[in-house]
Amino acid sequence: MDPMCSWCWGFAPVVQALAEQAAAAGVTLHLVAGGLRSERAALEPAARVRILGHWQAVNAATGQLFNFTEALPEGFVYDTSPACRALVTARQLDEQSVWPLAKLIQQAFYVGARDVSRAQVLVELAELAGIPRIEFAEAFDSEAMHEATASDFTWVQDLGISGFPTLLAERDGQLALLTNGYQPLEALSPLLARWLERAHA
Repeated sequence: MDPMCSWCWGFAPVVQALAEQAAAAGVTLHLVAGGLRSERAALEPAARVRILGHWQAVNAATGQLFNFTEALPEGFVYDTSPACRALVTARQLDEQSVWPLAKLIQQAFYVGARDVSRAQVLVELAELAGIPRIEFAEAFDSEAMHEATASDFTWVQDLGISGFPTLLAERDGQLALLTNGYQPLEALSPLLARWLERAHA
């Protein structure tokens, strides 16, 4: 997933429910950062209109809230790499905090219209997720976290995953695709249940 991917935000309640379903069977959820966009230039007005159109589709399909009026202000650079690196950093420092941080980043970006590509915003959100500010800031800026984030992106690319969210189930090193792209809980919960049954067979 990528925390600045609108369909991942739409998928957030679904993945939370699936995580609870998996946890009841003793299976944990592991987050891999996808690297949706790595931009250096500010969004063009036409691109902003196009992206907001995607967001409206996500809102209509999932009911997730979006702040359409303040989103993507003039001069905004839509680079998801820092937010992805924040999740990789959280996973390294305290794996329990990675999903709460993902949700905080998503809420800040989509509902709060905050620039979650900025380090100071990510440090603040990491602290809210329970990671000490100084510890997170030092790790976030480290070469090791840049490399670990690049490794996540490479893993995703090597699997040929081009869309987010993607949900994979892994057993004995074998990966099974549950979904590539958004699907509602009622479609995915039975798939996960069957996979979990086979795992315990």
